[in-house]
Amino acid sequence: MDQSVKFWDRIAKRYSKQPISDEATYQKKLEITREYLRPDMEVLEFGCGTGSTALLHAPHVKHILATDISSKMIEIARGKAAAQNVENVTFECTAIDTISLPDQTLDAVLGLNVLHLVENKDEVIAKIHKMLKPGGVFVTSTACIADMMKIFRIVLPVGRFLRLIPMVKVFSTKELQDSLTEAGFKIDYQWQPGKNKAVFMVAKKAA
Repeated sequence: MDQSVKFWDRIAKRYSKQPISDEATYQKKLEITREYLRPDMEVLEFGCGTGSTALLHAPHVKHILATDISSKMIEIARGKAAAQNVENVTFECTAIDTISLPDQTLDAVLGLNVLHLVENKDEVIAKIHKMLKPGGVFVTSTACIADMMKIFRIVLPVGRFLRLIPMVKVFSTKELQDSLTEAGFKIDYQWQPGKNKAVFMVAKKAA
């Protein structure tokens, strides 16, 4: 965790200035997510980075608690919220493992480009399922690296050893699907925009 925090703190300013690599895919993910949002919703986004996605979804829900392990990312996110006069997003520096929310209090949870960066995805998914109300949704975009080109699986350990990248877990799309269904979710939507791209899923808790 400490190494990952230091990594994200170190690159936060540079990360915030990077353009979105695939704008069309990003816009489609926003559009699909909004089909599941309502004005009365309480939402959690973990691994929110510099807050751009949370701020874009803010007009469509009641409130978003957006969290990240990097204090530098959260600092930038709060600055964006202030500049945009967005008042229904609360940014907090914390990890999903340490978030303490009562069971069945959230309508939606967003975990975008982050599940492969947590230590134990199964525990995280189970925790999310508990926090969601019946009928609530978990929206995730995840790099399922076991399905990608072999070079990714070779580069990751080297990059980790050299402290060039944060901790990254390797698992397949099937393993992610199994984790979601074993936690009690039903996969309501699944889309992969191309080979070696993150898999976008909306998993729903039974009503």
